[in-house]
Amino acid sequence: MTTPKKLQAPAVPPVIAPLSMAIALALMAVAQQAQAQSLVELYESARAFDASYQSARLQYDANLARAEQAKAGILPTAGLAAGASRTGFENTNPVVDRSFNTQNATLTATQPLYRPQNWATYEQGARQVDQAKAQLETAEQDLIVRTSQAYFDVLAAQDTLAFVQAQKAAVAEQLASAKRNFEVGTSTITDTREAQARYDLVIAQEIAAENDLRVKKIALDQLVGKTESQPKGLLAPVNLPPVVPADVNTWVQQSEAVHPGIRLAQSGLDIAELEVKKAEAGHKPTLDATASYNVTRNPSGTTQTALSTRTNTSTVGLLLNVPLFAGFATQNRVKETLALKDKARSDLDGARRTVAQSTRTAYFGVLSGQGQVKALEAAELSSQSALDANKLGYQVGVRINIDVLNAQSQLFQTKRDLAQARYNVLLGGLRLRQANGTLTPEDLRQINGLLVK
Repeated sequence: MTTPKKLQAPAVPPVIAPLSMAIALALMAVAQQAQAQSLVELYESARAFDASYQSARLQYDANLARAEQAKAGILPTAGLAAGASRTGFENTNPVVDRSFNTQNATLTATQPLYRPQNWATYEQGARQVDQAKAQLETAEQDLIVRTSQAYFDVLAAQDTLAFVQAQKAAVAEQLASAKRNFEVGTSTITDTREAQARYDLVIAQEIAAENDLRVKKIALDQLVGKTESQPKGLLAPVNLPPVVPADVNTWVQQSEAVHPGIRLAQSGLDIAELEVKKAEAGHKPTLDATASYNVTRNPSGTTQTALSTRTNTSTVGLLLNVPLFAGFATQNRVKETLALKDKARSDLDGARRTVAQSTRTAYFGVLSGQGQVKALEAAELSSQSALDANKLGYQVGVRINIDVLNAQSQLFQTKRDLAQARYNVLLGGLRLRQANGTLTPEDLRQINGLLVK
C-alpha cells in the first residue's frame, strides 16, 4: 500500500524574500514621507502652541491697552452724583417740629485746556505702541529661529544615526572578512580583534545616537505641540542659497531702520525725552474748562416753608492752577529725568553697536559655513576614494585591516560633518536675518523649497 504524498508548497525563490522586504521598506518610507511636516507647517504649529510666544503676544495686547489709557488725560471727563436725605427740625420759639426730605443730582464735566504733562503722557502712549510692536517682532523672530533649530536638530540626529548604522554594517562586514581570512590563515588574530573592537565602539555610538534622536524629537514635539512630529529632510543633492546682498555693510545699514532692538531703544529715548517735558511742566500752570448742572428737590418743603420746592443750578467756568512752591520736588524731578534721558541715549548707542557686531559675526559665519560645505564635499569624495583604495589594498595584501577601518570611520565622520554643515548654513542664514532685524516667516518658505516634497 502506497502512502499518499503530502502536497508541498512550491519553494519560494530566494530572490522573492529580499524583494518583498525591499518593497515593504519602500512603502513604509513613502508612508512616513507622506506624514512628514515641512518647516513652515511646524512653525505654524509652534506659533499657535508655544507658551513663550503666546505670552509675548498677550503682553503685546496688554501694552496696546496701556498705551490707549494715555488718551484719558486730554479728553473730557464727566460725572454724575445723586443723593437723598431726610432732615428733622425742631424750634422752641415759635414751636416748630417737622421733618423734610432733600433729593439732589449733580452733573459735572471738565475739559483740560492747557496741561503740558497730559499731552506729554499722550505722546508717550504712541511710543509705547512702537515698543510693543518691537517686542512682539523680537518674540516672533526668536520663535522662527528656535523652531528651525529644533527642526534641523532632529534631521542632524537622524543623519547621525543613519551614518552610524551604515558604519556598523560596514564594520560588521569587515569583521566577518577578518574572521574568514584568519580561519584560512591569510591574516592574523590582530585583524579580527581590531575589527571586533571597532564594531563594539560603533554599537556604543549607535546607542548614543538613538538616545540623542529621541531627545531631539521630544524637544521638537514640545515646541510645536505635536506628537511624533516627522520633519522633512533636505533634497539630495541640495543647492544652498547664497548670501544676498553679498556686502556686510549693506546688512548693517538695513538694521538701523528695521531692527526691533534698535527701535525699542529709540522709543525708550523718545519716552525719556517726553518724561523730561513732563517734569518741566511741573513749573507751569494748568487751565481747565468746567461745567456743572445741579438739581435739588424738597418734596416736603424746607425749614422756611412747607411747600414743595425745586432748585436748578448751572455753572460754567475756567479753573486756573498755578504752582508756586513744591519743596524743590519739581527741580529734582527734572534732574532725575535728564539723567535718565542720557542713560536712554547710551542704551540706544549700545543697541546699535551690538546689532552691528552681531550682524557682522552672523554674516561671516554664513560665509565660513558655505566654505566648510564645499571643503567637506571635496573631503567626502576623497574619503570615498581612500576607502576604496584601502579595501583593494587589503584584498591584495598591501593594507591591513585597521587601515580599512580607519578609512571607513573617516568617510562616515565626513558625511556626518557635511550634513551638519549644510544645516548650519541654513540656520546661519536665518540667524543673519535675525541679527539685522529682517527675519520674517516668509524666509522659511525659501528653506521649504529645499526640502523633500
